Amino acid sequence: MNLGTIITRSARYWPDHIAVADSRTRMTYAQLERRSNCLASGLGTLGVAVGEHVAILAANRVELVEAEVALYKAAMVKIPINARLSLDEVVRVLEDSCSVVVITDASFAQALATRRAELPLLRQVIVLEGEGGDLGYAALLERGSEAPLRLDPADDALAVLHYTSGSSGVLKAAMLSFGNRKALVRKSIASPTRRSGPGDVMAHVGPITHASGMQIMPLLAVGACNLLLDRYDDRLLLETIQRERVTRLFLVPAMINRLVNYPGVERFDLSSLKLVMYGAAPMAPALVKKAIELFGPILAQGYGAGETCSLVTVLTEQDHLVEDGDYQRLASCGRCYFETDLRVVNEAFEDVAPGEVGEIVVKGPDIMQGYWRAPELTAEVMRDGYYLTGDLATVDAQGYVFIVDRKKEMIISGGFNVYPSEVEQVIYGFPEVFEVAVVGVPDTQWGEAVHAVVVLKPGAQLEAGELIERCGRALAGFKKPRGVDFVSELPKNPNGKVVRRLVRDTYWQHSERRI
Repeated sequence: MNLGTIITRSARYWPDHIAVADSRTRMTYAQLERRSNCLASGLGTLGVAVGEHVAILAANRVELVEAEVALYKAAMVKIPINARLSLDEVVRVLEDSCSVVVITDASFAQALATRRAELPLLRQVIVLEGEGGDLGYAALLERGSEAPLRLDPADDALAVLHYTSGSSGVLKAAMLSFGNRKALVRKSIASPTRRSGPGDVMAHVGPITHASGMQIMPLLAVGACNLLLDRYDDRLLLETIQRERVTRLFLVPAMINRLVNYPGVERFDLSSLKLVMYGAAPMAPALVKKAIELFGPILAQGYGAGETCSLVTVLTEQDHLVEDGDYQRLASCGRCYFETDLRVVNEAFEDVAPGEVGEIVVKGPDIMQGYWRAPELTAEVMRDGYYLTGDLATVDAQGYVFIVDRKKEMIISGGFNVYPSEVEQVIYGFPEVFEVAVVGVPDTQWGEAVHAVVVLKPGAQLEAGELIERCGRALAGFKKPRGVDFVSELPKNPNGKVVRRLVRDTYWQHSERRI
């Protein structure tokens, strides 16, 4: 069954329902079916063959969804590129992915014109609107036919190259097959959280070329609406929820932190919301409690990675309901479910005992086939069919997973292991603190010292000594920060996640070694 068949079926069930919308366009399921068929066959008229690579590069807009569906129908490989990348990064992705076509906006089309010599495999630049490129998007659709192609790629055929740098900063692409993407749809529909269906509206505030986009096909499979915002903005999101009666959200903790602290947030009508998913980074229990106060008991957390194609654990809405003041479970990322096998293992690849720290490894039909053109990198993260996440965690007797930190970001101070997220969770509990990143910095005596880099809330005041003293009340002495820097902002990746690696690098750039 081609993934595109899902859309064909949805168009039959809910032809007049809105499938995807942005600030310019609303497209029904029937329109999405017809236009994606035209695009799939239109690409064929350009000589793009089954299995060839087509990149999509633009801020969130309906054509990105249209293109994704068309590429599934044409059995071509989708290369989603985050529009927030620099031109140099875009060129690197296009070259590395062997893309033969890129569908993009006018600004990138014009910029790429100056770099075409570096991309000998790139045959066509399709411009969504405006000037530049080799062919206009509308003209490409006119070349195609509304008749379905009816191709049936094998489950192990490559469907998507999902580029991610993770915490390493190394450019790499997870190879996701058609079978992986089918597993994503199955797993999303089987989620233990509130399920979506006709009438649901999910607002995508992050780039749908990445984590938020993983939900596009599952939502289209059940007749829901994908509402695309071209950027994250506190007021824009709050106004959109109120105006469009949004029922579902996926946010990163940094976004939730901004919303709960937005002046006058209580004046917006958020009553339409039925589920607020969060993920991509740990969220301190103190912030979770504030979010529940704002949104109600509708929070759920998901943990996964580009390499896993979908979530591997879920902390459900019910799990978020705290009894007897015990907030410990709010620090968990939940339990694995459906087709996923998740283990927490030691260096010998043996399951750790409850409460012991080990590495999360996962196995299942949604796990990537490996990294594109990088067998050495693949060998580093795959073992016996399991993907080694690089995340350190504990697991309790009920199967709840508690992420401790990234393996590579653990601080070793005087021979003791210190997990930055544990310290960050304490600091996030201080009312003056807006954001924090805890990193290890060079120390001649201890090798590394715990250091906190803090953004205060507007108008708030807090001395470094006071912050350190408060941490000492809640943490072992070797875990509390030895130093504090106050800054106006922290570096974030294009998805809004604080990048500890970049914070850490500023302290190690003049050091002879980097632990």
